[in-house]
Amino acid sequence: MNLKSLKKATLMSGKSFYRALPILIGVILLIGLFKSFIPTQVVAKLFQGIPLLDSIIGASLGSIMAGNPITSYILGGELLQQGISLIAVTAFLLAWVTVGIVQLPAEAMLLGKKFAITRNIISFIFSIIAAIITVFIIGVI
Repeated sequence: MNLKSLKKATLMSGKSFYRALPILIGVILLIGLFKSFIPTQVVAKLFQGIPLLDSIIGASLGSIMAGNPITSYILGGELLQQGISLIAVTAFLLAWVTVGIVQLPAEAMLLGKKFAITRNIISFIFSIIAAIITVFIIGVI
């Protein structure tokens, strides 16, 4: 690797970070608001400690609160710190980036209603299945 390639890679990384910075700041601010207005006990009470039920609740919340993969790491860490189970957080994050109830009308308009609904239902189901399998494999259940 020569110096010219290193400069180019550094410049590209800097630009990527610059583009992602507003999103990261927004998530940090939203997490701060979330923590201020919704006590940890309220969030923790949503989850029952039953793996299948927690994954369904997590996927349901993630489907409604759609987001992007970049910010999922920060949000996932915050949810785990609040004592929410790994299976619920995993299902939440998978649904958060793959299911989009908020974007459903636009997706239906652009790609067709049947396709959009089918894709969202399948993504929802697989976010639950993937969360259960993932947590089972790493031995946390």
